[in-house]
Amino acid sequence: MVALTARGLASALGSWRVESAPAYLALADRVRLLVLDGRLALGTRLPAERELAAQLGVSRTTVTAAYAQLREGGYLESVRGSGSAVRLPNRVDAEAPPIETDLIDLSKATLPAVPQVADAAMRAAALLPSFLTDSGFDTVGQRVLRQALADRFTARGLPTDPDEILVTTGAQSAIALIARTLLSRGDRVLVESPTYPHAMEALRQAGGRLVPVPVTTDDGWDEAGLEQALQRTSPALAYLQPDQHNPTGRSMEPGLRARLVAMAARQGTVLVVDETMGELGFDLGPGRPVTPFGVHGDVVTVGSVGKTLWGGLRIGWIRADRELIQRLARARFGSDLGTPILEQLIVRELLPDYDRILVERRELLRAGRDHLRGLLAARIPDWHAPEPAGGLTLWVELGAPVSSQVALAARSEGVVIAAGPRFGMDGVFERFLRIPFSHPVAVLDEAVDGLAAAWARVSRHPVDIGIEDLAAVV
Repeated sequence: MVALTARGLASALGSWRVESAPAYLALADRVRLLVLDGRLALGTRLPAERELAAQLGVSRTTVTAAYAQLREGGYLESVRGSGSAVRLPNRVDAEAPPIETDLIDLSKATLPAVPQVADAAMRAAALLPSFLTDSGFDTVGQRVLRQALADRFTARGLPTDPDEILVTTGAQSAIALIARTLLSRGDRVLVESPTYPHAMEALRQAGGRLVPVPVTTDDGWDEAGLEQALQRTSPALAYLQPDQHNPTGRSMEPGLRARLVAMAARQGTVLVVDETMGELGFDLGPGRPVTPFGVHGDVVTVGSVGKTLWGGLRIGWIRADRELIQRLARARFGSDLGTPILEQLIVRELLPDYDRILVERRELLRAGRDHLRGLLAARIPDWHAPEPAGGLTLWVELGAPVSSQVALAARSEGVVIAAGPRFGMDGVFERFLRIPFSHPVAVLDEAVDGLAAAWARVSRHPVDIGIEDLAAVV
């Protein structure tokens, strides 16, 4: 069981006080949001009441009442002598509220499956009998798929051999495998801020100490910050999303890519480039493939079809030199024993039509972006919604450090959305909210209605920010 210190919980809580609510309720609500957002893992042991009260500068009675509120709601379980551990309400608990199934889920930036998946699955199933004599434990990837992926990298300008490809069960599995293989406990890891939350989790679980470097919707990457972070910390690894960055939607300009590869090489830092959304730029037309980051030098590339074809196809890949691919394949046995054969065959069947599918996806996403920006301008004009040139999300600036409060209020309006701090470290990004535009128009309409109602409620009772909270304001 992981034990969270009082200081650690206080940092995660950020600016939790609400002027209109009793302190114990505000504290309980913020802890509950951390649990629902996934920022507090299930089973985490919370600090003792006296220690947390001293850290937060409140009475022990306030913390005791907050913990009691969480226990009553099913979010905390206390065992004598073992402290209080995080949990989720269970439907079998007689007094727990029923699990809600009619919520609009904006916490995931995803698209529904392309229509071609069903037909591709039928064709792949017809091919499956020829593979049934093998063991089925495929830790490297089927040659036919690795060849197709290598051919695609080559066509995009980066000559690639099938032996430089490792097929994984999605991009998250690839990131976790790279982290476990290349990191030792205590190694520093450069990450963008904000960034993809599950990548941060995988890097931390492998023992990495994260070094954040800013990325903004207006200015993109802080080149001076990147150079200073590399020089001062000599990170073992850097995790980047240079195309359609999640959540800002920014893309890195080519000159910076080349300079960054050179900077990393001087420091001995392995660049891990996540291209999961790399081909979802709106200005990319037929015959205009995205140039891989790897053309600028030696990098490790991660990709998947989860954001383009369907999240239900758990197929990702790693492109790296042969030696590292072999090392990753050997290390993989500690976590999983291979990628499903049928899903690999389905993706292989879809790749010949991939460019046309991407054009259709881009058109759909561009329309979704424009529709969502129009809705926000009309319904919540206080918010500033950027106009990204690709990706699946808007990184919306709220004008006040109340993202967690809005996320919590939105749940009461039937909308699940991740608060801004989910994408950063130490409680930052309370001024931001990531809103996907990948959902159907009718869903976006209803979702913005819920967000507008949540914003109206939060606006009537603004958060009281003191000097001690300024570090959490971005």
